[in-house]
Amino acid sequence: MTSSLLAAVLAGFGTGLSLIVAIGAQNAFVLRQGARGHAVLAVVAICAVSDAVLIALGVAGVGAVVTAWPAALTAVGLAGGAFLLAYGFLAARRVLRPDPSAALTAAGPDAASARRVVLTALAMTWLNPHVYLDTVLLLGSLASDRGDLRWAFGIGAALASLTWFFALGFGARLLSGVLSRPKAWRVLDGLVAATMLAMGGMLLAGV
Repeated sequence: MTSSLLAAVLAGFGTGLSLIVAIGAQNAFVLRQGARGHAVLAVVAICAVSDAVLIALGVAGVGAVVTAWPAALTAVGLAGGAFLLAYGFLAARRVLRPDPSAALTAAGPDAASARRVVLTALAMTWLNPHVYLDTVLLLGSLASDRGDLRWAFGIGAALASLTWFFALGFGARLLSGVLSRPKAWRVLDGLVAATMLAMGGMLLAGV
């Protein structure tokens, strides 16, 4: 790998990581699922693959299509904001009315519950208009500045997404000792509720 190619990959990795690491609804959801040990691989894969697809679209120049359809972003913002508010209220209810069995257990999730998690992960990713603005438009425009190395930049950004979500999802299991107590789940659900409600409110206010 030449030095210029490596520099483009590293630049994409750093830029992608800077956009992903900020606390948001998607990260809060991945953290909670990782701490539960519930469909973690599926959630991580959905988030990472979705980001890779969006990054590829941005590098390919699809950002112009996104800007040409502002009504589509508005519709996504309305749907995403309503979804995040609903999820946030559910998390808040868990804080106010905790489930005594909320602590980590050895029992695995059932298939129906796993399907709900997968659908929620998809909604968290694709119903957020900021993902189109940051990933498709911003990363796409930054990649275009790299000329022939734009795809190397995009690969770096996709690797950053994979690294972050893998570390967040599977690293959350390190909290298993703390989260063996139901009170700890109230704190985590409080964080999730605050994040979801704030993000949902901002989405609706911005459309």
